[in-house]
Amino acid sequence: MGIFNRKSSNSPQDKKQVDTSKQVSANPQKEVKVASEKKSSSAVELTKKGKAAQVLLRPVITEKATLLGSENKYVFAVAPKANKIEIAKAIEVIYGVRPVSINIIKVKGKKVRYGRIQGRRKDWKKAIITLPTGKTLNVYEGV
Repeated sequence: MGIFNRKSSNSPQDKKQVDTSKQVSANPQKEVKVASEKKSSSAVELTKKGKAAQVLLRPVITEKATLLGSENKYVFAVAPKANKIEIAKAIEVIYGVRPVSINIIKVKGKKVRYGRIQGRRKDWKKAIITLPTGKTLNVYEGV
């Protein structure tokens, strides 16, 4: 009958036990907050660069793209759901240059065959980024 016979009196020993448990649990919480504050500042920087790396996938290196480089235009493969604002922010975070304009082109994947098996390459999106005069990106180094 433990359910019906609960103690209803407030004894001083019960209060002392509760007080000591509060003191023990209060100290570790403060230490955890200090540790989480240190991690949050570095985590914010990593998430900004991480988001930019997810938007800009790779530079497109073709003959036409290198000719556009002489006109201060650079071509990048970007995420299929990226828009012009996200692309501009990613260029500014990674390269430190604010673009003048951005043109986006959706490229349809081609139909391909491997023997009897027919398939299709995936659709992708490319962005042509125009920079202000005098600003350049080192995209074609080492190619």
